[in-house]
Amino acid sequence: MHQKIKVLFRHRSMEMGGVEKVVIDLLENLPRDLFDITFFLTLNQGELRADIPKDIKIITFQKGKEDMSTNKLLRTLQLIKRNLTLLFYRKNPKLLYKNIIKNDFDLEIAPTYTEFENILSSPLKSKKIAWFHTDVSYDPDQKRVMTRVNHLKRFDWVIFGSKQTRDIIKDLYQIEYPNSSVIYNAIKINDVRKKADEFPVKYDLHPVFSSMGRLHSRKNYHILMKIHKMLLDKGFSHSIAVIGGGGEMENLKRQARELNVEKTFLLLDTQTNPYPYIKNSDYFVLPSESESYPLTIGEVMGLNIPIISTNVGGIPEMIDHQVDGYLVNSDENSIYEGMKLFLANSEIPQKIKDNTEKAIRKFDNQKIYDEVTKVFLSQYQLK
Repeated sequence: MHQKIKVLFRHRSMEMGGVEKVVIDLLENLPRDLFDITFFLTLNQGELRADIPKDIKIITFQKGKEDMSTNKLLRTLQLIKRNLTLLFYRKNPKLLYKNIIKNDFDLEIAPTYTEFENILSSPLKSKKIAWFHTDVSYDPDQKRVMTRVNHLKRFDWVIFGSKQTRDIIKDLYQIEYPNSSVIYNAIKINDVRKKADEFPVKYDLHPVFSSMGRLHSRKNYHILMKIHKMLLDKGFSHSIAVIGGGGEMENLKRQARELNVEKTFLLLDTQTNPYPYIKNSDYFVLPSESESYPLTIGEVMGLNIPIISTNVGGIPEMIDHQVDGYLVNSDENSIYEGMKLFLANSEIPQKIKDNTEKAIRKFDNQKIYDEVTKVFLSQYQLK
């Protein structure tokens, strides 16, 4: 029997998010006859930690917030201790590997930029592979961008989540990555369809635009709410249901009160299973000013919900405009006009709905797993 390739994935925590779903999918589907996989989870925290495959070796480093004391003082002390421990081991990576990880690995994987420094500081003589999903053109912090761009140069191989993600670095900074490839994220359409039927969802006011994403300013939900109010004022009756939590929640709640749209702009927070909320909506809108290759687009197509999305990042690699989705610019007026078109002309979203079944053939998951496997094998052979 041949020796398996020892692979270490490192990730911070398992709060609901696109990268976390990608990590779980890879852990589930990379071939076990080739790879002996260990998952190092810095914080044992987040809704998706229960979804980590049971046959994967897991090293959890620090206790998650869910498992801390409910006593405010004790919890504060636990968080202080946790932060000090993390800081100590971040400054002493050799001790982390000696005391906590305790194994040698052939490949070390950074599934997102938050793990770049951790993997690059590893004392192991492993091949180091990074995933990068971020459109750098929308980050105003040039120092942060250049840090990430330069970190990528130090990896043995880089997997970009979309063609645009790699091309924009070349266009803006004239930096190329010869040791890289573009591999899209797998989209589990059959799983999504099954989960979408787990419970009924009823909305008070149709048509409903659903949307899903972290509540961050670059996701443009504050602009979407303004557009919602404008459409209502113009006589276009509808509601919007936003699934997701994040730092902008309180700002959006305040804005909803000020605009008097609390009953029609629904902030549903993070949902372990968001898909019934999407399936029972009429349309889907993604208003972000930056994305890479959002899984949500393929998942919504799989539920046959017509999509309006901003034409950013790798999204035009997923949507064929006016065929299986509708692309708009990320400014307020363009999103407004796209949504108004759906509300005023039912033939356009119906045509898109009719085409989504054919569109999901674009997402060939086995091809994706095979491409990742090929990268891992090639790097191991160079070790």
